Amino acid sequence: MRIPRPRARPRSLAGQLFAMQVVLVAAVVAGCAFFAYVSGSAQARETATRQVRAVALAVAGSPSVREAIRAPDPSAVLQPYAERVRRDTGIAFVTIMDPHRVRWTHPDADRIGETFLGHTARALRGETFSETYTGTLGPSIRVVTPVRDGGRIVGLVSAGITVERVSTQVRAQLGALGLAAGAALALGGVGTYVINARLRRHTHGMNAAELSRLHDYHEATLHAVREGLLMLDGQHRIALINDAGRELLGLAPGTVGRRVSELDLPAPLTGALLASEERVDEVHLTADRVIVVNTRPVVGGERRGTVVTLRDHTELQALSGELDSERGFTQALRSQAHEAANRLHTVVSLIELDRADEAVGFATAELELAQALTDRVVGAVAEPVLAALLLGKAAQANERGVELVLADDSLIDDGVLPEALPQRDLVTILGNLIDNAVDAASEAATGPGSVDDAGDGAVPAQRAPSAHRPARARVTVTALAGDGELLLRVADNGTGVDPADAAEVFRRGWSTHGAGRGIGLALVRQAAHRNGGVVTLERGPDGGAEFTVRLPLPAGSGVRRGRAT
Repeated sequence: MRIPRPRARPRSLAGQLFAMQVVLVAAVVAGCAFFAYVSGSAQARETATRQVRAVALAVAGSPSVREAIRAPDPSAVLQPYAERVRRDTGIAFVTIMDPHRVRWTHPDADRIGETFLGHTARALRGETFSETYTGTLGPSIRVVTPVRDGGRIVGLVSAGITVERVSTQVRAQLGALGLAAGAALALGGVGTYVINARLRRHTHGMNAAELSRLHDYHEATLHAVREGLLMLDGQHRIALINDAGRELLGLAPGTVGRRVSELDLPAPLTGALLASEERVDEVHLTADRVIVVNTRPVVGGERRGTVVTLRDHTELQALSGELDSERGFTQALRSQAHEAANRLHTVVSLIELDRADEAVGFATAELELAQALTDRVVGAVAEPVLAALLLGKAAQANERGVELVLADDSLIDDGVLPEALPQRDLVTILGNLIDNAVDAASEAATGPGSVDDAGDGAVPAQRAPSAHRPARARVTVTALAGDGELLLRVADNGTGVDPADAAEVFRRGWSTHGAGRGIGLALVRQAAHRNGGVVTLERGPDGGAEFTVRLPLPAGSGVRRGRAT
């Protein structure tokens, strides 16, 4: 049985780039070396041609050469002269001949008198030209020019340098060029290796396919995750943000690259994002949401940025508020059950004492009192959720010794509120305002206190009676739909709010009851803002705080009777 061989893992991206860069550097160096060799060879030939041309013209223009040509034996004078010139200039030969190509001079004296090997026709016409020709000394680069005497051509001069000597010079230059090319190749290879070693560390040795797959998964995860993800660079600019993060922060597309301080976020949230230390499960409010923020600095020898995760806490906070309300209702029902048992025992005892008329009167009075409150609320507020909330809060308030009163001009007909207005937001707004008012009124009736956020349903500890307490703690609620708006107003007869704190009561964390409180009023303002409404705080007619929420309704909604106070 043949065991299949494991597939070889593809070379890493850094390795592929290293191989490609080495080949590229080698090709560039080889190309540069070849170009330098070709241009050097051409330059050497051009230099040799200029050199022998200058020598030939100088010899042909010398007066002593013209005088020697007129002598009976020109070679006797010209041969020593030509050899001296040849040695001084370093060229291969200087040949002087008559117009019939018979040599008067030659480096090899035995060849004097022989016919010159090469072309002379152009020189006989008075031109100076160059050519490469193979003569007695081998292939050479030569220049042939005429010697004139009185306008007549009396001789020719040919000066040349062998091709071998030119090649020797080029090879010497090529050796130096090869050393330079080798050094450049070695330096390029070392530099490429260093860069790719760093790239290998940054890519963790992954190949191109793995990096592409990682990027695809990264993009898919980024857009699929429900939590908001925000990455900041070292200058607190947004380097990355997913769809959920933009939605939670209310940011438009195109925010990548902007600084956090430019995003117009609430100051506490901006401070949390800019903080250098780690933040864990901090609750912050935006204009429309409650979000939980976690931050963690990215440190690698220096501060590289911050990773931020955002969780939507809006629904959970609303559910928590509803749960607190339900707990309050449960406590109120438990207390009412206890009171009902006491009243039932009272009725039974009166009957056993044969005082039936008094038993009937006592039971009827209690029933009429409870029914009157129910009829008043149901008659004025036809919206079932708000009616149920008011009845439940009335029971809670009564348990704490606070009278909850529905204003006479309250009126919300059934079907007036649009479906676009969430019932949960109405419960958040009215429930938190009533809880705060009950707290303030209860504290004013039992001792010094002030309004704050009691959104968690906790009952403050009773204090000693105060000389300034009101005769009866009272909370007045106005619920009115008309003239294109829904008005919810809650006033108490507590001690009110210090004017210096009026601008701070809606800020998350503001409370006079200590840490862990201060979320209800912030949620009220957030819910009102989310539905296009406003919240105002004034001093109420009974001296306490009066919170008013106005939410816009479609034109023509509601029937208004009376006048809101």
